[in-house]
Amino acid sequence: MAICLLFHLALLMLSSSLAPTHANLEGEALYALRRAVKDPDGVLESWDPTLVDPCTWFHVTCDGDNRVTRLDLGNAKLSGSLVPELGKLERLQYLELYMNHLEGPIPKELGGLKSLVSLDLYRNNHTGSIPASLSKLSNLKFLRLNGNRLSGRIPRELTKLGNLKILDVSNNDLCGTIPTSGSFSKFSEESYVNNPRLEGPELMGFVRYDTGGSCD
Repeated sequence: MAICLLFHLALLMLSSSLAPTHANLEGEALYALRRAVKDPDGVLESWDPTLVDPCTWFHVTCDGDNRVTRLDLGNAKLSGSLVPELGKLERLQYLELYMNHLEGPIPKELGGLKSLVSLDLYRNNHTGSIPASLSKLSNLKFLRLNGNRLSGRIPRELTKLGNLKILDVSNNDLCGTIPTSGSFSKFSEESYVNNPRLEGPELMGFVRYDTGGSCD
């Protein structure tokens, strides 16, 4: 009986040691970003994958549970692309990657950042459409995607973001009409300027949003 008990205890300890911790998973997600970008000034030099806890890395802020809550990499001269692994940072509140040289699409996986308050990707070179999955970010207050090369329609699902206070999608190549329902009813035309293919705000009951059409 004692031998059997010791055997089960050993198995339990082994499985615990093999189970990935939140720190491991979040560190892997951040390191995936480091691998995907060029960093001429070495701002990510401290992002060492041999250090289990990413809370020791520069430009990363964590809470009392050692979960990543903030990523501050604005104006860091980074180039490359964002990675879907960022969507694993479940407690991330601030994703600040503005004024870099990032390109490619905005990963739809960012819709999994259920704690996100601020998404700042402005003044990069992102292309593709705005992911409709961002409508899942129920805590989002600041969404700034201006100064990229985003195209396609503004997803109507985003009007469900009841906490959204600041929206800026200006200086892109968006098309279609501007949503005016839900949280979008309070945003002025300044949020949308310099999108030559945008046709103006929808007039409730008069201008129909054609979901079947394409303006890409």
